[in-house]
Amino acid sequence: MAALTPISRKPMSLVLPTTAAAGGFFGLFIGTANGSGILGVLIGGAMAVIGALIYINLLKNETLGKWLTIALYAVLGFVFGGIAAAIIGALYGWFIQWFTYWLYEGRYRARLLPYLTPGQVLWHYTFRVICGAIFTFLITPILVVMPLSFNAQDFFTFTPEMLRLDPAGYSLKHYQDFFTNNEWQRSFKNSLIIAPIATIISVSLGTLAAIGLSQSHVPGRRAIMAVMISPMIVPLIISATGMFFFYSQIGNWMEGTLGLNKTFVGYVKVVLAHAVLGIPFVIITVTATLVGFDRSLTRAAANMGANPVTTFFRVQMPLILPGVISGGLFAFITSFDEVVVVLFVGSASQKTLPWQMFTGLREQISPTILAVATILVGISILLLATVELLRRRSERLRGMSPT
Repeated sequence: MAALTPISRKPMSLVLPTTAAAGGFFGLFIGTANGSGILGVLIGGAMAVIGALIYINLLKNETLGKWLTIALYAVLGFVFGGIAAAIIGALYGWFIQWFTYWLYEGRYRARLLPYLTPGQVLWHYTFRVICGAIFTFLITPILVVMPLSFNAQDFFTFTPEMLRLDPAGYSLKHYQDFFTNNEWQRSFKNSLIIAPIATIISVSLGTLAAIGLSQSHVPGRRAIMAVMISPMIVPLIISATGMFFFYSQIGNWMEGTLGLNKTFVGYVKVVLAHAVLGIPFVIITVTATLVGFDRSLTRAAANMGANPVTTFFRVQMPLILPGVISGGLFAFITSFDEVVVVLFVGSASQKTLPWQMFTGLREQISPTILAVATILVGISILLLATVELLRRRSERLRGMSPT
């Protein structure tokens, strides 16, 4: 593969310090894992600088330098850490070689406007590095849990077999325990009962509230909106305490006056509490959808003789449906993942999946929690991907984005 044409070669006074900083950044992680972060920074930075000097002054062949670097770091990784370290080393070798030429040849300006000043270029990439660091900070705990769920041992740490990518170090036994253990399955079924019902209530009430609050003639709608979304703002422990006292009185009345079963009343309390937590999400998403809604459509339907109910289901609902579904998905995730409120309001009969996970951490440290967490992450990713698809569809329907 031929080398890319340089835009404008940069001086070594820029290339070497920047390359050293990149190498030191990656060396920090390796050094920290081996007990000395400072040593890792120094070695990583030195190796990056030496590599840059060899690429630019000796090899002068980008393709050859790339493969030699990948091979060198892969071998070093294999010697010091096995197959897993060899893969990481190969990826690092590719990156540091690519970064050196990207910087030295001035390719970082290829996609930028030519009149940008050096300061603007620096901020352009600094901003992206900051965003990437924040994303890494948020996503790393999730990425760590996933491989740990396949641990063949009952540990919450990576075993030597796992680090060597030895098949003997991996197993599906924690997933098998989740699908065969009665306690886990009962809590999972409770979540599947409570979350959908709470979501239906949240969507119904939240959609009606959003439509009502979107009318300009409603007095004090800003204050009402603030009250409606307060469960998102108030600390959850405070909301849970208030719900405990409120729903305990309702529960006593339902059991004593109406003679309802105690277990059934427990489910009712948890469902209503989770619905309260989900309503704000529905209000916000539906209100955002209604911002671009054409009010002349409802007036036209009224002029044609349609009553308000028919107008809502035939005209308004199809257009705001993506926002309604998005709010419903957020309400479902909130209910499915919630543990604090159910601890206050529910009883052992209403033990949900997050409650079971909390119990497993507190009492027996069951590694099955890792498998359940991975399953929940997968479900959340699918739901959020659905939300994004619905958001784009909503924008297309309202003419805010091209088809």
